[in-house]
Amino acid sequence: MNSSLYSVPQIPLSSASLKERLKGLARELLEKDPLKMERTARRVRVLYDNVYLADSTSAYHVWEHEYYPQFYFRTSELQVNHVSREPIGNDDAVSFVTYKGLTRSDGTALMFTKGKLAGLTRFEFGQMDAWFEEDQPIYQHPKDPYKRIDILPSTRTITVKLKNVVIAESTMNMFLFETMLKTRHYMPKTAVNWQYMKPSLKTTICPYKGVAEYYNLRIDGLEIKDAAWWYRNPTRESALIEGMICFYDEKVDVYIDGVKDKA
Repeated sequence: MNSSLYSVPQIPLSSASLKERLKGLARELLEKDPLKMERTARRVRVLYDNVYLADSTSAYHVWEHEYYPQFYFRTSELQVNHVSREPIGNDDAVSFVTYKGLTRSDGTALMFTKGKLAGLTRFEFGQMDAWFEEDQPIYQHPKDPYKRIDILPSTRTITVKLKNVVIAESTMNMFLFETMLKTRHYMPKTAVNWQYMKPSLKTTICPYKGVAEYYNLRIDGLEIKDAAWWYRNPTRESALIEGMICFYDEKVDVYIDGVKDKA
């Protein structure tokens, strides 16, 4: 599973379904508490409508689910005072917040006054203009401080097949080991039989690796959408896979030294 694919879909600012989803999240966090929460020493800034809504060195990582955390901020530290609160429910434990002095007001900030998250405010990640850890922009969602990526060269033979036809084969590979996810096998593009490949229009963003571009695979009338991906300009931590291609074990047959990899 590519880490960029389990990110929460970004919903347009005008969508009422966004507020409904956030209402559901707020109620769930009040009833069950987050899975985990920790202070972070990183300076975290949130830019929205040319204003830093938050600039904190005492933000929290809050795990609302198992995959990655979100940033929460002390309400008392926020840079812009709120104009109005729209309580979610009847007990005023959590509210939507609207801020003054901004040309956009989408009500995607959640302010908690009760429970384990009391005194904290959450901004919807995808609705903000930019996020920074120290002075480094972050994309798609916050990085998990407990997640690690190791990219190691390997001369083991990687063979990719579909319908018993060899699509790619290489002994000059990079194995990408990512915490909680299965190993991915990147190979040079020169190892691919390109008569079977066609660029896809799909792109995804991964905060650990960067922007991925995709290829469809077509053979004997069978088309596999987004069967492989690559990073044109990966992040610094993933620079070793720049320009290399990786196939989904879930969509094609990938063999390592002749042994089929488990999808």
